[in-house]
Amino acid sequence: MALTPAERQRRYRERRNAGVPVREPRPPRPKPRPKRWAAALDELRTLQGEYEAWRDQLPESLAESKTAELLEGVLDVDLDAVDVELPRGFGRD
Repeated sequence: MALTPAERQRRYRERRNAGVPVREPRPPRPKPRPKRWAAALDELRTLQGEYEAWRDQLPESLAESKTAELLEGVLDVDLDAVDVELPRGFGRD
């Protein structure tokens, strides 16, 4: 048997007063892909700067080491080449 409006209201007030969430909060909406792409590029640029600082602080004895070689490889990545115009989606291009 269905509840009357007064019974539903009473149950709602009981749940609210008991501290039970009345409704589940909505999950946050994901950021649009272009914003996520820009954030990822910003993070990569930040990391690349940290690797450059690491390479600059290497002692001379490690200048020809495998670590220095790998750091140079990270610094050789051209992040401006992947900073491209992204598609905006169906009907918005």
